[in-house]
Amino acid sequence: MAERPPGKAFLMNVIATSAFDIFKIGPGPSSSHTLGPMKAAGCFREACAGLKKAALEKATAIEVSLYGSLATTGKGHGTDRSVIAGLLGWNPETVDPDAFDPLGTDSKMVYTFCAGKKEIPFRAGDIHFDTTPVDLPHPNTMVLRLKAGKGILLEQEYYSVGGGFILCKGEAERPRPIPPVPYASMHQLRAQMDRLNIGLVELLRRNEKVVSGLDASQVDTGLDAIIAAMVSAVERGLATDAILPGSIGLARKAPVLLHRAQTMPDSPERFIILLNAYALAASEENAAGHRVVTAPTSGSSGIIPGIIYFALKHLGISRELIREGLLVASAIGGIARHNASISGAEVGCQGEVGVASAMAAAMIAHLRGCQMAVIENAAEIALEHHLGLTCDPIGGYVQIPCIERNAVGAIHAYNAYLLASAGDPTRQKIDFDAVVEAMLETGRDMSERYKETARAGLAVCSIRC
Repeated sequence: MAERPPGKAFLMNVIATSAFDIFKIGPGPSSSHTLGPMKAAGCFREACAGLKKAALEKATAIEVSLYGSLATTGKGHGTDRSVIAGLLGWNPETVDPDAFDPLGTDSKMVYTFCAGKKEIPFRAGDIHFDTTPVDLPHPNTMVLRLKAGKGILLEQEYYSVGGGFILCKGEAERPRPIPPVPYASMHQLRAQMDRLNIGLVELLRRNEKVVSGLDASQVDTGLDAIIAAMVSAVERGLATDAILPGSIGLARKAPVLLHRAQTMPDSPERFIILLNAYALAASEENAAGHRVVTAPTSGSSGIIPGIIYFALKHLGISRELIREGLLVASAIGGIARHNASISGAEVGCQGEVGVASAMAAAMIAHLRGCQMAVIENAAEIALEHHLGLTCDPIGGYVQIPCIERNAVGAIHAYNAYLLASAGDPTRQKIDFDAVVEAMLETGRDMSERYKETARAGLAVCSIRC
């Protein structure tokens, strides 16, 4: 009997997320508060340019209002700087960090917003942090307005939903091509592998080709660029011994740990110190606002780069296998994002560091030649033991506890792989889908004070000087 094709309702709900949606190159320190707002401001710029010439001639000012988490922690996360960059037409992937860093620091500086041929001056003071408690469609909400005197020519509301993804009010997500091997959960992914009798990487490559619109060679080139950016972030972090920007005055630890490891003989302790150093290095670069890769967010951008750098430098893993590992990791991140969230403002840090650790655990299992059952089990263990993790950054900076959490998350990922590979994965009582569901429910029950607002937990503790 011929197999019935999936129904329309199923196809409307499938994951159509590319690896290049999960892994995006751009400046730190936060994908929700940096990449998302920059992209939203860029989209608003394009929308303004599409207005009729007669309307644009009346334009006199730009006004931006930030709400929710964008307002409460936006200063520490550099959201105003990112909005300015987007209004200037800068792209996250190509932005010059040296030019990006000083944006918004001079209140008297006048920038120029160009909508078509219309030039409109604006200042950092035109970006407002509105912390008034209100009901919001999403905790990361921003409204941009093109004004004509006291009137409004165009107003758009955007939501930065995590990992650099944005949505515009009233606009549906742009439809993606339906993947040739559709799935919406880990259970369905496994079922498709069994039905087609294909391996995980082959399935993911088939889907990536259609969803991204890239051929196999282009996909590999894109993955190599991601790997290079991750390696570069680690190496810059290891070579930089400085105080991180902001009022905390936090010193970098990665160079110190690397020096310690270099003076030690080979041992389990040296292995742990090196992995910590690599994860810290990329995370500290993120905290400095430098070029990193979301994995799946900027706040968790040290975990997978730390693992990859360790695998390349110490385990002799090939570049081709690292590419495969990124695809595997992106599948884990895509399932978590599709069925729960990767936004700290929605579900806390369990959706950032927790998901990143799950992605890394699955990647390590694949790099070590494990089968699908162990890969899923590793991801499940890593995420399960991050459930309930709050997002409470001190001062709104992606520094404490964020940086050390990346190091802990990397070690946690490796341990999750070891636990998964030690037993019989077919006897595991909890599957990955169940833990993703638990993460979503936990995030819904979590007080908003613990979801990237810097109003509770560590964020309100005093800091020793």
